[in-house]
Amino acid sequence: MLIGGLQKVTLIDYPGKVACTVFLMGCNFRCPFCYSGELVLPKEIKKQPRISEKVFFDFLKERQGLLEGVVLCGGEPTISEDLLEFCQKIKKLGYLVKLDTNGSNPKMIEKLIKERLIDYVAMDIKAPQNKYGFCSGNKADIKNIKKSVEFLKQGKIDFEFRTTVAPGLSESDFLEIANWIGVPSTNSGQAPKYFLQEFNSQKPVLNPEILKLPVLKREDIEKAIETIKPKFQTCKLR
Repeated sequence: MLIGGLQKVTLIDYPGKVACTVFLMGCNFRCPFCYSGELVLPKEIKKQPRISEKVFFDFLKERQGLLEGVVLCGGEPTISEDLLEFCQKIKKLGYLVKLDTNGSNPKMIEKLIKERLIDYVAMDIKAPQNKYGFCSGNKADIKNIKKSVEFLKQGKIDFEFRTTVAPGLSESDFLEIANWIGVPSTNSGQAPKYFLQEFNSQKPVLNPEILKLPVLKREDIEKAIETIKPKFQTCKLR
């Protein structure tokens, strides 16, 4: 496993849990508003210092009884062929596992859930379906994204959807997203949780050209939330 970073303690990345966050290298998307070029771009990954699995698992052994969970993010964790084995090792140490994913690999997500190797999923919804190409750097297969959305909405695991309010997204885009992901599953009968995250224009992004597009102000984001929140169990600005 290519590990590019480790946040030793987080109180916000795993809802209700004291956790650590491990950053896995590599991504199949090229979202223009992405802040994590060092975990996404091959030329930047080569420069990024790495943490060995031994160091990581020694850390987890030392923190048993102090930390409750491990957050897997990236990059995109589900493109790693050894993710199943990696999660098995974490679970054997007694930790809960949260997966942060772009939803591009529904087969991996389903397998992790069916084998009980993860306990919580946060899936990024990049944009309404008609803008997914642009917001993923033209790397997303919308069919796979939709499969992941529908599988999670079956309620087999605790999960949330979330969207970064990137430049170019409008209030009407969030209404489209809500109409897409906010319908309760016929199996679970409960609408999902949905969180919006403000874009940070102070951080370097993969494609600076996107910074020329308009960004919703906080008051406009809150207005959009008021409009769409009836479709969700929880809908908040993070």
